Amino acid sequence: MMSNYMQKVKEQMSTLSTSMKKVAGYLLEHPQLFAMQSATEIGKEVGVSETTVIRFCYSLNYSGFSELQKEVRESLIFAKSSLHTFQADKKEIGSGPRFYIETMQRDQRKIQKMMEQLNERDLHHTVNRLIESNHILVAGIRTSFAAAHWFSFTLNLIRGNTHLFQPGTDDMIHLLSKMNKQSTFVAFSFHRYAKETIKLAEAVKKQGAFVIAISDSASSPITEHADLHLPVQLSVKSTLDAAPAVFSLMNALIAGVSIHDSERFDQYRERYESLQLDDFFYKS
Repeated sequence: MMSNYMQKVKEQMSTLSTSMKKVAGYLLEHPQLFAMQSATEIGKEVGVSETTVIRFCYSLNYSGFSELQKEVRESLIFAKSSLHTFQADKKEIGSGPRFYIETMQRDQRKIQKMMEQLNERDLHHTVNRLIESNHILVAGIRTSFAAAHWFSFTLNLIRGNTHLFQPGTDDMIHLLSKMNKQSTFVAFSFHRYAKETIKLAEAVKKQGAFVIAISDSASSPITEHADLHLPVQLSVKSTLDAAPAVFSLMNALIAGVSIHDSERFDQYRERYESLQLDDFFYKS
């Protein structure tokens, strides 16, 4: 079902000025970016003035930019899952001999786009917080679970004190009792946003824990409870397509912990390498 704002744009497109058509095209092609940027930023992206962006909103019978942006945000939050979009995006490439290479090249461009949005200071703050925390809880549900699992496993491997939230087996009260001002909660929350992760973020926040959110939008519900938000805001509509960028971000954070907390990293590495596990692994 088409969103109300999309219907309005399509109905009014022929009546819009050339400048406002640029704004309309940007909205239809990049709704996630439109949902979190200011009118000034959108204007710069498409080469028009802030006033033109606002006039565009008026032309669709909105009271202003804020009302349209709110509707766009809500449509993204409640939109249906888009496995079809994931496949449709690949059909554009075709089934030629370079299909796999071109798919990976698209992933490269998504990682580059994410890099342009991230703040180096926020990345360094995240790494320092992970290093200083006495306990780290990581959570992610559905499509976010794979990222949460990899991140918690790897972080626990190099520093310890990291736990992955397992909805089916973990006792919520026990987990919350361990969270305090020296604890950090890392939440992976991508469309469609699982309520359990958001409720957990709210609960650990009340315990005094520091909340780091890794999500796909500044309008994601998890950001309301986050002390620090690392955005993976891409124009792709499928969460599955964002995975390469998410894993690249996680790898960079893990690398930062290993370098800036090298003493503890070396201790864990030496302990790991000293274990005699010949019965469990084949010798190379």
